[in-house]
Amino acid sequence: MLQNTNARKKSYALKTYADYKAQILENQLSGLLLKINEQEVWVRLIGTFNAYNILAIYGTAVELGLEPLDALRWVSELESVSGRFQFIVSAQEKITAIVDYAHTPDALDNVLQTINSIRTKNEQLITIVGCGGDRDKTKRPIMAQIAAQFSDKVILTADNPRTEDPEVILREMEAGIEPQHYKKSMTITDRFQAIKTACQLAKAHDIILIAGKGHETYQEIHGVRYEFDDMQHVQDLFIQLHK
Repeated sequence: MLQNTNARKKSYALKTYADYKAQILENQLSGLLLKINEQEVWVRLIGTFNAYNILAIYGTAVELGLEPLDALRWVSELESVSGRFQFIVSAQEKITAIVDYAHTPDALDNVLQTINSIRTKNEQLITIVGCGGDRDKTKRPIMAQIAAQFSDKVILTADNPRTEDPEVILREMEAGIEPQHYKKSMTITDRFQAIKTACQLAKAHDIILIAGKGHETYQEIHGVRYEFDDMQHVQDLFIQLHK
């Protein structure tokens, strides 16, 4: 296809030879230190998948005529999209709270694998997760199973139950918790109380993942949308609980 056009083929990679090559020097919850074509740059995005994204952005910018150092400066200023691996760190106990839109088994697995690849394992990972109503029911036990498998504590809670009974949704999720994970899981229907409980359980340097709603600033219950912002609630709770 390329031979019949004026287009040029350029490649990017982390582990193989490419026109645009990057190496991950540091991978932390606060960001990535990358070496891109022999130049080091610190970015505020997290995880290997974002290293690939940054490299693609950098390569595209340079191919469009931006100076390489200017391109690196711009990528260093990028911030995560609201509700996509968006995080804050509490002022006193340095607890990290991550809000992510992960609402499918694959997405939840990816975000948990990313966190586990970065964390030291000296801290707890507490995951809060729910499943939406009037949607695919088969994923409910799978979501709970994934959360329990890759977290130290799991709190099942309401997402957007819509017209369904949230208690029914949660029972269907609970069916996915394997016996060896019973002791580290709990169910709290009220989403605010679930987030509050996670904040109370969290100790210094622990990690809280609040999955499922991400950027949404509402919760839909019985067809009515109520104001609800995961990130705002966890910020307020950190302050109230002196975390």
